[in-house]
Amino acid sequence: QVQLVESGGGLVQPGGSLRLSCAASGSIFTINAMGWFRQAPGKQRELVAGITRSGSTNYADSVKGRFTISRDNAKNTVYLRMNSLKPEDTAVYYCNADVRATITAPLRDYWGQGTQVTVSS
Repeated sequence: QVQLVESGGGLVQPGGSLRLSCAASGSIFTINAMGWFRQAPGKQRELVAGITRSGSTNYADSVKGRFTISRDNAKNTVYLRMNSLKPEDTAVYYCNADVRATITAPLRDYWGQGTQVTVSS
């Protein structure tokens, strides 16, 4: 079993910054892609940013130039640095990882429990 634990959410004023972290633990042989999604009230969950094991990244158009995703493969951890935050960034942010538990196991998709980010004055 694999657990993803997020941290770093909170309340921040517009224009402020936050850094989210997500650490994976448990039965892990390797982690392929990792990413951050978010879900605002009444809206569908959407991809915010993704990163491959080799470090290639992709971002939602709404966060390009403001958010930066990174990862530490040795620590099985992914980060999301969020700058110039806007009220429309308010959402629950979820970490996602594609994990292979053993060398022969198939990739499985795991989610964190979510962390609330609120941008308000």
